[in-house]
Amino acid sequence: MTKEKQAQLRKAVMPYAKSQTKTSIIQILNTIVPFFVLWFLAYQSLSISFWLSLLFSLGTAGFMIRTFIIFHDCAHQSFFKSKKWNSILGTFTGVITHFAYEKWKREHSIHHATSGNLDKRGIGDIWVMTVEEYKEASKSERLKYRLYRNPLVMFGLGPLSLFLYANRFNRKGAKKKERMNTYLINVSLLAIYTLIGFTLGWHVLLLVQLPIIYFAGALGIWLFYVQHQFEDSYFENESEWDYVKAAVDGSSYYKLPRWLEWMTGSIGYHHVHHLAPRVPNYHLEQAHESTPPLHQATTITLKSSLESIRFRLYDEKNKTFVGFREIEERLKQNRTSLQ
Repeated sequence: MTKEKQAQLRKAVMPYAKSQTKTSIIQILNTIVPFFVLWFLAYQSLSISFWLSLLFSLGTAGFMIRTFIIFHDCAHQSFFKSKKWNSILGTFTGVITHFAYEKWKREHSIHHATSGNLDKRGIGDIWVMTVEEYKEASKSERLKYRLYRNPLVMFGLGPLSLFLYANRFNRKGAKKKERMNTYLINVSLLAIYTLIGFTLGWHVLLLVQLPIIYFAGALGIWLFYVQHQFEDSYFENESEWDYVKAAVDGSSYYKLPRWLEWMTGSIGYHHVHHLAPRVPNYHLEQAHESTPPLHQATTITLKSSLESIRFRLYDEKNKTFVGFREIEERLKQNRTSLQ
C-alpha cells in the first residue's frame, strides 16, 4: 500500500470520528443501568441458589465489558466532544471496571503508537518474544515467558493480577494528575467494598463481586489477546514499521455473533479502531462497511480465534507466529547437528 493510498484510507474513515451526545447517553443507559440491575439480582438470588446468582454474575460481567468499552472511548476522547466529560465519565467507569483512568489512558496511547513495532514493545500490550530472542534467552527467562503465555496463567491468574495489582499502582515518575486519579479510584473502590461488606455481608464480595471481575477480566484479556495475536499479524522493526499497516494488517476483525458484538461494543472491528482511534465504538461497524479496503483485514471467528492459543513466538524471518513445540524441535535439531 503506497503512502498516498494509506492517506486516502485514513481520510475515508475520518467522517465517522465524531461522537454523538444522544447516542452516547443512550449507550450509558443501556450499559451501566443493566450492570447495576444485574448486580443486584445476583446478590438477591444468593438466598435462592449460588448457581442462579452465578448466572446473573456472568451477565453482569458482560455488561462490565461493555462498560469498559465506554471507559476505553473516553480515554481516546471519542465518547463525548468535551474533554472534561470524557474525563469524568472515564473516572466513573474506571471505578466500575477497576481500571485507573489516567494511568491506563497513557499506557493505551503508547500501545496505539507502537503496536506491531518490535523495537518498542513492553507498554500496554501482550508480551511477545521473537524466535531469536527466545533462543538467546536464559532458562529462567524462557520459563518466565512460557508461564506468562500459558493459558491457565494468562486467563486464570491474569484477571486477578490485573485488577488487584497492575491497576492499583502508579508507575515511577507518574505525573500528579495520573497519580491522584489512581488514588481517587483506589479509595473509591475501598470505600465501596467496605460498604458492601458491612451492609450486605463480606460473603457477597466473594460470591458475587469476585466472579464478576474474574469473568470480565478473563474475557477482556482474551479480546485484547486475539486482536493482535493471529498467525500472519504485522510486526516490524522501527526502520520498517508503518502506522497504517500496523493498524490494518496487525489488528484483526473479530467477527462475532450480533449479541456478542453488541456486548463487546463492536471492539471486534479492531482494525478500524487502530486506524482511527477517535471513531466511537458505535460508529466502528459503519466505518468498516463503508470502506472497502478495510474488508481485506484478517477476519477471525469464534472458532478460528481458538487457534491463537498455540501462537507463542513471533518468527521474524517467516513473518508468522509459531508454537513452543516447533521451536523446541528446531533447537533440538540444531544441537544434534552440532554434535
